[in-house]
Amino acid sequence: QVRLVESGGGLVQAGGSLRLSCAASGRTFSDYNMGWFRQTPGKKREFVAAISRSGDRTYYGDSVKGRFTIARDNAKNTVYLQMNSLKPGDTAIYYCAADSGYSTRVAGEAYDYWGHGTQVTVSS
Repeated sequence: QVRLVESGGGLVQAGGSLRLSCAASGRTFSDYNMGWFRQTPGKKREFVAAISRSGDRTYYGDSVKGRFTIARDNAKNTVYLQMNSLKPGDTAIYYCAADSGYSTRVAGEAYDYWGHGTQVTVSS
């Protein structure tokens, strides 16, 4: 079992920045590829970013490329999402997730463990 706890969400003006953190516990963190997803009420869950076990490969959703950066610190069992140039359309609940699969994947269904999410609200 892997427990994931997100933090760092909040209210920010358009153009601002936030850094989300996701602290993992329970299993060896470096055994998991990690991902960030987001969801708003009535909409489908959206892939945001993913990072490989060692951190050498990263992937981004088209809507956040060039603005968001995913990183991980395996010594601290934590994955981060740096969000810059935020837009009102980025408003959502952001979830981190852990995937024990061999390759880094973008489909939420592939992920084994999920956090409870943190709210990000971007005002115009």
